[in-house]
Amino acid sequence: MDTLLRGGRVIDPKTGSDRISDLLISDGRIAEIRSGIAAPEAATVIDADGLIVGPGFVDLHSHVHSIAGHRLQAMDGVTTALDLEAGLMPVAEAIARAGREGRPLNYGFSASWAQARAYAHLERVPVADFTASMDLLGNPSWQRSSSPAERRRWLGLLENELTAGALGIGVLMGYAPRSDPDEYLELAQLAAAAHAPTFTHVRELIEADPATPIDGSEELVRAAAETGAAMHHCHVNSTSLRHIDRVLALLDRSRAAGSRVTVEAYPYGAGSTAIGAFFLAPEKLAGLGIAPTALVLVDTGERIADEARLREVRASDPGAACIVTFLDEADPLDRAHLHRALAYPDAIVASDAMPISWPGSGGAPTVYEQRRWPLPEGGHTHPRTAGTFAKSLRLMVRESGTWSWIEAFRRCSYLPARVLDEASPAMRAKGHLSVGADADIVVLDPAAITDRATYADSTRPSQGVRQLYVHGTAVVHAGDIVADAHPGRAVRGEA
Repeated sequence: MDTLLRGGRVIDPKTGSDRISDLLISDGRIAEIRSGIAAPEAATVIDADGLIVGPGFVDLHSHVHSIAGHRLQAMDGVTTALDLEAGLMPVAEAIARAGREGRPLNYGFSASWAQARAYAHLERVPVADFTASMDLLGNPSWQRSSSPAERRRWLGLLENELTAGALGIGVLMGYAPRSDPDEYLELAQLAAAAHAPTFTHVRELIEADPATPIDGSEELVRAAAETGAAMHHCHVNSTSLRHIDRVLALLDRSRAAGSRVTVEAYPYGAGSTAIGAFFLAPEKLAGLGIAPTALVLVDTGERIADEARLREVRASDPGAACIVTFLDEADPLDRAHLHRALAYPDAIVASDAMPISWPGSGGAPTVYEQRRWPLPEGGHTHPRTAGTFAKSLRLMVRESGTWSWIEAFRRCSYLPARVLDEASPAMRAKGHLSVGADADIVVLDPAAITDRATYADSTRPSQGVRQLYVHGTAVVHAGDIVADAHPGRAVRGEA
């Protein structure tokens, strides 16, 4: 059915256009953009007066593989949610599973470097499930350097995944930071030959551990320069911490020299990962400037009291999700670090959204999916799952004026889509408002858009998104979820 958005402030970051206009959606695409469009017969007409109409947000870094998680992200303005930092393997299975279950948002995956290495090192058969990947993060056996035979094996697996629809290669180098840096160069060479981007959680910085084989951000820009691969630096805010200025200056030099380096950030002073992660070992925390009390278990709310308790939990349940506070958002200096990461020229907003869990009681298993809306009480996640994009708009547009609205859509919609233009030509129809483009559209109230999720109440949806369309189908209508809408489609790589 056709939809006419009447009289909104239509913003297109591709052309820099910002004007009052009508926009007609037909057959899942943008059919017309001009004033005075006559409503087609039987069309739904939405009064967008006073509202902003823009391309839906493209999240390059989302680990939510559920209808529940997609709904929270839809209320945050997201129309395409891709897991590219970690990825899932086999990618064909991940795509098929999402298709069977239905998704409100578009979805896609990178080839998982960590799972490929686990298979090569341990004969661990990959499962296209993020909870299985979390369990893997605390297993040191796949994190060592690979033998020549193992390296050939996992490189071959990654190459196969690229031909099966992966959107690039997701590299969790921060979880195997003692592995041979030459392996990363060889991986980048594979990516360059396949015209596929890489998405890297970099290994630790030299400031965090002088014994690291190579500074994590230096490693990424070196690989980009030597191979010509497109290299995406994931969550620069959480891996750079209070060394953000040094890292951003390094990226500046790399980009100025012509390297294909892109970068993302999110607006929170805390991250989330498996408590068994290499960099959360008690002896590593001082290098991050934190103590065990900076860690809180997601499902129970337990704050880790001391080093002894941290060792106990890491041994008993290394895959347990935890919140890690690395910057104090109440501190003006730490807030400034976060601001500079988001304000960096061409920095992309990406959420690192985490799964939502409903812990079972009385020995019942944890549940990771709920089809009810509003979501049932008792769910836990990181607030970035629900609020990254609305919080970025609040901080960078409404409160500080650092971004114009055009710039906000450039960073939330246009730039992330362009990262994938070469790997997935279908992405060229996303991230902008052009006649013929995919009707992945967000309609938001510029005076009301804000995040509401907190660490104590992490599943509260953002407010201010009035309408959200995925391929022309309303997923959010009049500020609330359309419960039976599952129009999301797979975004596939074309290696």
